[in-house]
Amino acid sequence: MSVLLDVVTAARHFADLPTCLVATCVCLLTYLYLQRHRNLPPGPRGWPLVGNLPILAKSAFTPATLTELSKQYGDVMTIWTGRVPAIVLTGYETIRTALVKRAEDFSSRKIPPFVADIRGDGTTKDTAKGVLMAAYGPHWKHQRKFAMMTLRDFGVGKRSLEGKVNEEANALVQEVLSQNGQPFDLKITMQNAVSNIICSIVFGDRFEYGDPDFLRLIRLLNTTVEAKATIVDRLAIILPAFRHLRLTSKGEKVVKMFQTLQDFCGEQIEKHRQTFDPNDIRDFIDAFLLEQQRAEDEQARENFTDKQLQEVLIDLFMAGTETTATTIRWALLYMMINPEIQEKVHQEIDSVLGQSLPSYAQQNLLPYTTATLAEVQRIKPIGPLSVPHATSRDTTLNGYNIPQGTRILVNLWSVHMDPQLFPEPNQFQPERFLDPDGTFVKHEALIPFGIGHRVCLGEQLAKMELFMLFVSLMQRFTFHLPEGAPKPSMVGSYAGGTIINVPFPFELCAIPRG
Repeated sequence: MSVLLDVVTAARHFADLPTCLVATCVCLLTYLYLQRHRNLPPGPRGWPLVGNLPILAKSAFTPATLTELSKQYGDVMTIWTGRVPAIVLTGYETIRTALVKRAEDFSSRKIPPFVADIRGDGTTKDTAKGVLMAAYGPHWKHQRKFAMMTLRDFGVGKRSLEGKVNEEANALVQEVLSQNGQPFDLKITMQNAVSNIICSIVFGDRFEYGDPDFLRLIRLLNTTVEAKATIVDRLAIILPAFRHLRLTSKGEKVVKMFQTLQDFCGEQIEKHRQTFDPNDIRDFIDAFLLEQQRAEDEQARENFTDKQLQEVLIDLFMAGTETTATTIRWALLYMMINPEIQEKVHQEIDSVLGQSLPSYAQQNLLPYTTATLAEVQRIKPIGPLSVPHATSRDTTLNGYNIPQGTRILVNLWSVHMDPQLFPEPNQFQPERFLDPDGTFVKHEALIPFGIGHRVCLGEQLAKMELFMLFVSLMQRFTFHLPEGAPKPSMVGSYAGGTIINVPFPFELCAIPRG
């Protein structure tokens, strides 16, 4: 007892404020050191607590920065976002090894805290519903299989969808004609067209562009898709307790808008339920309601809840609208700054189609046009870091340990800009996808939709939309920049928590062709 008293007395004597601070720091650093994962892939040295966030924050284009860092640290690299590691995969062979050959290990998801807050209803990295953000496992496999089969039943990849796409293409052309060749921003008009194609599959009908419900849907989608991490969200990466603070009206607004988007989908589900006929399945919602009716056991009922349907609908709109619409905007931007390429596209369309409606089957007859779209997707992949993956279990890659639940960043941009795969990658050259005879040639390393188990659910729909909408626009118009307008930035806006690389706002002039 006397020894203990001596220790306490000594501690009181030396326990001034500086000593306490030093002891606290030592204990904290020791704790952080002991919490480190062993044998993670190498990466740039991070700052205490904030990790590599300063490097990422000052990056003009994150995928390019990560590609440069990989030259020093390797194709499997660790980046620290606060105290949380993320593994960056660079280069085609490494990405293919992880996502195709090792798909069972690298096909899950990990939802960032601010995304979980936006989605609400108790969503976590393990409980997200829908298809896009759901964790890898039996539930996700079941939902993806159902979604793909249902989309195929309603025309995706079939000629039966072409009528809907052509109908929308005609509406798009009429909207562009109404501008009378004057400068305008095509963004909302393009989103209207692409969203309406999804509406025809999901809701069974299209909307008029001025319909209040449709305008509300587009506004909600834009607010949600363009949502960026707030300062509170960034602080939550460092200290999770900040996640529960609502310090900005912006963060509150995004959450409310997403909840309104959920309510909108809920309204559409209820309208379908009131007119549901199991002998007349009109669209995706009806097909889901039929599965609800057929569910015989508890597991099946859990897979086909109204909440699950809401999330799947949101996934289809969020993943399918902005991506396709933005790709076409990039394509028109490249046409305007490369008028000689635009002229070649015009000549090919004129010689093959004239004024007849395009068909998806005519891709082979329009090789230069198809190659032009492929080059747009190569040089401007819409999701240059894809939707982040996560490891579904403890695993290894290239000799390094990667724990279960680790976030995986797939640097698609590094593949598309690899000079070994695509010589002079910064040059816009549709010819790189043509053989000496002028025939379009697919390139296995062109992967704008990703690869592996998590490849984009709507890939076939997106390809049809891109081809038919682009051809319809090029068939009817010549696009150029407004007189005196500066050349738009070709870098794109990709920062702040978004996953889509969109062009900065720009106007164009669409001059009707004779």
